[in-house]
Amino acid sequence: MRGVFGGKSMNYLWGGMLLIGIIYGVATGNVQAITEAALDSSKEAVTLAISIAGVTAFWTGILQVAKRGGIVEKLSLKMGPLIRFLFPRLPEAHPVKEYIAMNMIANLLGLGSAATPVGLKAMEEMERLEDGRRSKEDGISVPKGTASNEMCTFLILNISSLQLIPMNMIAYRSQYGSVAPAAIVGPGIVATAVSTVVAIVFCKIMDRKGRA
Repeated sequence: MRGVFGGKSMNYLWGGMLLIGIIYGVATGNVQAITEAALDSSKEAVTLAISIAGVTAFWTGILQVAKRGGIVEKLSLKMGPLIRFLFPRLPEAHPVKEYIAMNMIANLLGLGSAATPVGLKAMEEMERLEDGRRSKEDGISVPKGTASNEMCTFLILNISSLQLIPMNMIAYRSQYGSVAPAAIVGPGIVATAVSTVVAIVFCKIMDRKGRA
């Protein structure tokens, strides 16, 4: 319910901003400028979408090849200690761990579009896990419709995620004529590393408070 309300609020916000801009443009006699801006923005949006689609399709394909070749499974095993540290209450060998690993790999490559589908699958698996906990009444489950600690941790890490190769940002910079599109890599690594460390510390603090 909160997600629906938030979505409507954003629609009202953006719709209101557009409406105010149009009214101001008409009142100041800049109707032609509004029309030109709308057409130019539409053209740029389509061009940018095609550029991003190409980059995303390429790396999503690479991820699928890696999955079918067993590389993702091996990486999931290598990431096992990290996933256990971040999600200590997830059962061993649970399918959700592979989805979490794939999501992290996609985010490391800066592929938010590729990370989203496996992120949703991870959320679905965690919801099934909560349903199983409720049926057993094991004392660590949460009420129906409430996000578990694992879900909250996963969402926060997704938002803050460390990016080694911000592919989408590089594509944006290239599309808009940057002479060095990849120059964002260094600052991007530093910024996302800091945000990820802060996110992990926050999740661990809140998790301990919840169990206290």
